[in-house]
Amino acid sequence: MGWLCEKRAKLLKFSVVSIVSLIVTQSALWSGIEIARWAPLWANFWAVSIASLPAYYLNRRWVWNLTDRHSIRIEVLPFWAFNLVGLFLSTGAVVIVSQVTESTFLVLLANLGSFGLLWVGKFIFLNNFLFRRGR
Repeated sequence: MGWLCEKRAKLLKFSVVSIVSLIVTQSALWSGIEIARWAPLWANFWAVSIASLPAYYLNRRWVWNLTDRHSIRIEVLPFWAFNLVGLFLSTGAVVIVSQVTESTFLVLLANLGSFGLLWVGKFIFLNNFLFRRGR
């Protein structure tokens, strides 16, 4: 029963980190498109890159309670590689949607949907592989 409570707590914390990431990503994407007037492709690249920083640190420290030294090879590179999958998926969706419509809302929705598809997989990856020692 303790295992289930621990898993639920991690999933809840991971969800909160995902919401923070969502807010950062969507704000940066909107700002890139509407304020900086960047093409959606570059705005999406910027937004995903910026949001990856707090996502890594919050997941590592708060969700999985890891306080030891960061390992570039074991943690940082695999985390960024997973985020690159999200970047490519979301960039493809953003570019496709921006070719069909000029609606910033639909571009934001395409980005959100892309990362939503990866959400469950990311939790499994972080919990079972990347931050496993934090149990």
